[in-house]
Amino acid sequence: MKLIFAALIAFTLPFAAQAGCSGHNLFDALPQARQDALTVAADRAPHARGLLFAADRGDQHLTLVGTYHLPDPRHDATLEAIRPDLLAARTLLVEAGPDEEAALQVAMKSDPTLMFSTGPTLPEILPEQDWQDLMAAATARGMPGFLVAKMQPAFVAVTLAMPPCAMQDVAQGRGGLDKQVMAEAHAAGVPIRALEPYDTVFRLFEQIPPEAIPDMLRAAVIGARDAEDMAVTMADLYFRGEPRLIWEFSREQALEGGMSAAEVETQMALSEEILMTARNRAWLPVIEDALAEGPVVLAAGALHLSGETGLLALLEARGFTITPLPR
Repeated sequence: MKLIFAALIAFTLPFAAQAGCSGHNLFDALPQARQDALTVAADRAPHARGLLFAADRGDQHLTLVGTYHLPDPRHDATLEAIRPDLLAARTLLVEAGPDEEAALQVAMKSDPTLMFSTGPTLPEILPEQDWQDLMAAATARGMPGFLVAKMQPAFVAVTLAMPPCAMQDVAQGRGGLDKQVMAEAHAAGVPIRALEPYDTVFRLFEQIPPEAIPDMLRAAVIGARDAEDMAVTMADLYFRGEPRLIWEFSREQALEGGMSAAEVETQMALSEEILMTARNRAWLPVIEDALAEGPVVLAAGALHLSGETGLLALLEARGFTITPLPR
């Protein structure tokens, strides 16, 4: 599930950094026929292309920004494009605002069970060779094996999704487009509200079935080998305005990494439901409440926007007209 996680984390959960990475674009290295097939598959999803959208219903106006949670100088163009809407907004909605981030830090320091399991350790869950491979990948990211052994499995998978080249950015607290939009809103005096509680990420991890954990961790090790290339590939596809293509490319990479088609489909469905669909539906009342006070800008991971259960389709079902915006 990690090859899938690698794509989803950067576009669905507040995360960390890519700016220092210098890998290769794996999508562009595919044969042209395969690139075309993946593009066709991606375009079958509603609102597959684009990063900026307007949603209007009567006098209600919502600007949606599909974000990439990792720092990149190419975010400057997006910030410039949304600045007028942000300055006119009564509210900025984000996945996690400053209050939620602070609460999360307090919780992680006071409750070790958020990061560390009280159940079986990873060496007990995994076959010996799988554990040795996992420990080697984690050690390359500065995580000592004795700590990894006791960590929550999903937290390990998330960490392995981060290439070693990003660790310095993480340590220095650099963030992606979400952080930059929040900084602009704060400077302009626009109130910032969270779309979900601070502990959502941990509640999401709890929903991963125990039987899925070994495959998730095996795939995490496979994906860790190409993490830098994946980071560059995802960023390039995002800034081309093709976030849904990241989803299809992740499916391709999971298959290439040795997962069976059935395993990939199962884990894609699980990832979509846990990381995107359920959260999108939970956000709708928050969006409606904010819109009652005036124009709103919503900045959330780009993969939340597209698809049958993406935010844009769910808003259309509630009577909003969706309009792509230039950037």
